[in-house]
Amino acid sequence: MTKYPLKLTYTPKTALWGGKRLKTDFGKAADFDVISETWELTVRKDEMARIIGGEADGMTLAEYFETCGYDCVSPDFAKGQRFPLLVKFIDAMDSLSVQVHPDDAYAGRVENDSGKTEMWYIVDAAEGAELIYGLKDGVTSEDFANAAAEGRYNDVMARVPVHAGETYFIPAGMLHAIGAGILIAEIQQNSDLTYRVYDFDRVGVDGKPRELHVEKAVAVTRPYTEREINAIRFARGSKTNDGGELLANSDYFKVSKYVVSDSQRLCATDKSFLSLICTEGAGAIVFGGSEYPIKAGESYFIPAGMGELSVVGTLTVIASEI
Repeated sequence: MTKYPLKLTYTPKTALWGGKRLKTDFGKAADFDVISETWELTVRKDEMARIIGGEADGMTLAEYFETCGYDCVSPDFAKGQRFPLLVKFIDAMDSLSVQVHPDDAYAGRVENDSGKTEMWYIVDAAEGAELIYGLKDGVTSEDFANAAAEGRYNDVMARVPVHAGETYFIPAGMLHAIGAGILIAEIQQNSDLTYRVYDFDRVGVDGKPRELHVEKAVAVTRPYTEREINAIRFARGSKTNDGGELLANSDYFKVSKYVVSDSQRLCATDKSFLSLICTEGAGAIVFGGSEYPIKAGESYFIPAGMGELSVVGTLTVIASEI
């Protein structure tokens, strides 16, 4: 089967904190009124992206890999392995719960799952919007455990104001929460494992408080200094070889940002696929003499080994690879 830019469907999700910007700004559709997230690049049993257009129209990505070869992901990827990344848009009209994700070692031992390291690109943020981003300076793991036992979360959580265009890297074990009024593109390990620590005393649609996982959260939460975070992500604002802005380059993913005003050349090497999501503007992906339109809110999968392509138009694209 031919390798070409694969436009993807998405899986919408709803939650009590979600909003309507994914509908109004990005034209997303769902059977529910509020869309909290859309899973854009997803290869999971219950959330599987399908291909729109071309020779593979209607196939799931898993079916495409089976047909075209698993080296469409990377040379080391094989049938039965977990797809490495999950890419989302998140619209937080209200604050998300304060949460933490375990690392691979803890998740494998306790949950028979993988851990979750992620990063957020801030697509838009209301004036005064903020994140909960780790523990306050000087707060130890023991301090956090004591605060959790006494419900004193505000004493230990660090809050940071955010603005459109910023990037935040969240390693496993870092306490965090997206605040109200923030629209985010999220790139993460392909895991949905979350330990909810504090939910602002809210109740779910069933009228009951949502489940908390305080004991496990205490077991995995640790303080991070800014130096440690930057060492893990290996990059902050440096330029890529092709003129993009390198946002993160961790053990799990490499993410770059391209602000295109005319044309930008990219390359899908033999080493990894590319995930392209458009956060603003519109244009096209040009490959093999054909154009594949892309606009804000849309997602493409570029198979590994496809070679050079161009993105043309006036748009911002976030490119992720492993």
